Amino acid sequence: MTPLLSVKNIAKTYGRQIGCADVSFDLFPGEVMGIVGESGSGKSTLLNCLAGHLAPDRGEVLFDTRAEGLRDTVTMSEPARRMLARTDWAFVHQNPRDGLRMGVSAGGNVGERLMAVGARHYGEIRETALDWLDQVEIDGARVDDRPSTFSGGMQQRLQIARNLVTGPRLVFMDEPTGGLDVSVQARLLDLLRGLVRRLGLSAIIVTHDLAVVRLLADRLMVMKSGHVVESGLTDQVLDDPQHAYTQLLVSSVLQV
Repeated sequence: MTPLLSVKNIAKTYGRQIGCADVSFDLFPGEVMGIVGESGSGKSTLLNCLAGHLAPDRGEVLFDTRAEGLRDTVTMSEPARRMLARTDWAFVHQNPRDGLRMGVSAGGNVGERLMAVGARHYGEIRETALDWLDQVEIDGARVDDRPSTFSGGMQQRLQIARNLVTGPRLVFMDEPTGGLDVSVQARLLDLLRGLVRRLGLSAIIVTHDLAVVRLLADRLMVMKSGHVVESGLTDQVLDDPQHAYTQLLVSSVLQV
């Protein structure tokens, strides 16, 4: 099977500080990869290099495009990369305000993504927006309300709807449950797990929360100081960690 994404020796530094160092892995269609580590471990730097938000110093990010097969998105033209971001890719930010237009209605936020891929019929756009609000557990009566009137959890669910409405082939998620109350996190995790399974999503999820990857990720990479120190099947890594740093992460969660 051809990988959907093939990452080869991606590295990024900030002066003398290592962001990420020679990271390589393959992601296959329908697979969810979790990347965990403490703050400063390099996981967000890696994610932003993969998503085209940061230019790596070296390495390749090969994506299986619909028309041309595997192409290196690092050397791809900026217009081509923006087209990928509108069609085959989606990015869920930790702060939903970074992924929503706060002055546009909830339905308008979802509709904009549809219009970016060519939808023009107002009635069909609105109907699809209402369907997706229902899928992320937002009352359809709020379709014309602005996200600024929503709670943090509702804003995050709206951002997820905006991202998934066009059926992207790869979703990047940066701490999708970060900053939310525990009860809201649990509800959002349950929603994400259902969407991942039902839609067969391919995704890369960055988080410091091992419970998130336990529920959502098929495979797991553990990062420390910019390096991948351990990787494997999620349950295998979490239940029988081999690296001392992974053991520390797992034990610290168990002691909470």
